[in-house]
Amino acid sequence: MPELPEVEVVKRSLTNKVQNLIIKKVKIYDDRLRYRIDKNKLRKIIGLRIEKIERRSKFLLFFLNKNIIMLVHLGMTGKLFFINKKKNKLKTSFYYTIDNEKDHKYDRVVFFLNKNQKLIYNDVRKFGFIKFLDKKNYNDNLHLKNLGPEPLKKAFNLIYFRQYIKGRNRVIKDILMDQKFVSGIGNIYANEILYLSKVMPFRKVYTLRESELKIIIKYIKSVLKKSIKFGGSSIKDFSSSNGKKGSFQEHFKIYGKKDKTCPNVNCNGKIIKSTTFSRATFFCYKCQK
Repeated sequence: MPELPEVEVVKRSLTNKVQNLIIKKVKIYDDRLRYRIDKNKLRKIIGLRIEKIERRSKFLLFFLNKNIIMLVHLGMTGKLFFINKKKNKLKTSFYYTIDNEKDHKYDRVVFFLNKNQKLIYNDVRKFGFIKFLDKKNYNDNLHLKNLGPEPLKKAFNLIYFRQYIKGRNRVIKDILMDQKFVSGIGNIYANEILYLSKVMPFRKVYTLRESELKIIIKYIKSVLKKSIKFGGSSIKDFSSSNGKKGSFQEHFKIYGKKDKTCPNVNCNGKIIKSTTFSRATFFCYKCQK
């Protein structure tokens, strides 16, 4: 599943491509996504302009005129392809290769834009979705209203962290992946953050010292910023809309490196993989406490 950095890269690349374009027509190939697409609401966006695109957690929000927001979640395999005026197909999400014949089988919705351009929502497993919200009260939407603060914003700080975990008996990795605590962090980045913080993923949060909380916050912000800088992680060939492949996976310290030697020069420990609730956790038993 795309995490915050990948979705942020999609947002930034699409902003340069589709902002201020007008939706001229919409064609639905399959409306049975995670939630069935509301065709009546879909018809209402025809003729509207894409005024801006924002990201909230792992969601994309397309702000249209007439106070309509199109909320898009990529699910496990969702992706957005952009077709430019030269009819070049550009990737904006995870994918193995571009194969027009194969891709077409999983194109679910096509937005025809002015200047003969298109935006295609493609989803193999159909766990993603597209919904339409009223701009006046969109923050009350079920998917958005309980989200925690954005990790790169000032509101995500030591005071907030300390207050949130007070009296809780959960482990730190679960907390980091809880979207009610902080928005957008998934399994990959939780592993990387805790390794760099030298904190064992299974530590109960009530055992964490204030100094450790500060370090975790530091690495949450630095790891996410670095991943965005490198264009997202390309485990399944993530690319920006310019076709540039995300390269943060080349900078992974621990994720996916079971039985490898710990990259810390002062450690000769082995990286261990543990699986809980179908989630892979990687850690160094020597470095992380």
